Amino acid sequence: MGILHPIVLEASLHETLWGGRRLEREGWKKLPPGDVVIGESWETEISTVALNEPYAGRTLGSLVEELGPGLLGQQAMAIAGQRFPLLAKFIDANDKLSVQVHPDDIYANQHEHGKLGKTEFWYILDAVPGASIIHGFKAPASRREVQKAIEDITLEKLLQDVSVSAGDVIFVPAGTVHAIGNGIMLYELQEYSDITYRMYDYGRLTATGTPRELHVERALEVSAYDRSPHIKMQPLPLPSGEGYRDRCLVACQYFVTRELIFEQDGVPHGYMKSKTGGSCIILSSLGAEVMVRYGDAFEYGEKLTRGRTMVLPAALGDYYIQGSGNLLLSYVPAPNDEVRRLWEEKNGGI
Repeated sequence: MGILHPIVLEASLHETLWGGRRLEREGWKKLPPGDVVIGESWETEISTVALNEPYAGRTLGSLVEELGPGLLGQQAMAIAGQRFPLLAKFIDANDKLSVQVHPDDIYANQHEHGKLGKTEFWYILDAVPGASIIHGFKAPASRREVQKAIEDITLEKLLQDVSVSAGDVIFVPAGTVHAIGNGIMLYELQEYSDITYRMYDYGRLTATGTPRELHVERALEVSAYDRSPHIKMQPLPLPSGEGYRDRCLVACQYFVTRELIFEQDGVPHGYMKSKTGGSCIILSSLGAEVMVRYGDAFEYGEKLTRGRTMVLPAALGDYYIQGSGNLLLSYVPAPNDEVRRLWEEKNGGI
């Protein structure tokens, strides 16, 4: 196979009814000109194209097919199979999203042609005063009660509305009825799945005057009707190093996400050395300007800048990161992953 290299990706931008221009206004992305409103930037979509050599111009999906376990890692393949396991996104909610729910792996496999379900988490990057999300119900509800509220366009009376601000970490397991409110910018990581059942859209109409498509029956089949026991997660501080701090934001069987904060406090740059293992690693810059060095003598390097995402193949081996700013690092954990165990203890055994 030869030496593997990090893959710097050109994200795919998605126009939505509820999007805006904030991703460009705040220096995250370059958006199409004009009045096009972009709601989502998909960082690791399999159609995204590599920007760096020797992969430049190749899609992430084609690299998965060619490099297989060397890119994905055995642990990632144990969870997701021969496909890229996780989809990272930046989301600009200029208006509120519809109320929706995602199935778990079992339901998706049986009813959606072998696809994965979708458990996800949100890291709130910014929120206007009073911004909120929906996460489950105010009190336990019955399927019939929810169905009637959808028909009567009164479902929001049953839903749990939670105010959010920058720095909040929201875990959204499959089956959780949820929605992102307006005025929120966030980073999302999820199982690689495109299955969304739109349950409710507040009676809104499209530009042509028709209601948006709903998927009520399937949404009702997969929803959890209890009140959400956990919404805002407690990050877990981890041992840090020279010029950087490390903490785990969220952990579950599908992903672990750590936030690395590289600081120039008494040293030229923050510096972290590590090694890849059973899973590919997703690095997303939340403003970080870093260099990722790799190779037998660390003779190779790739730069990562604000709003960009890079994938480190599982077989990359030793690497180090040097620079400044905030960086998210995500991977598929092994069953005995110590960071996951400690995070779950701190957050009540989720």
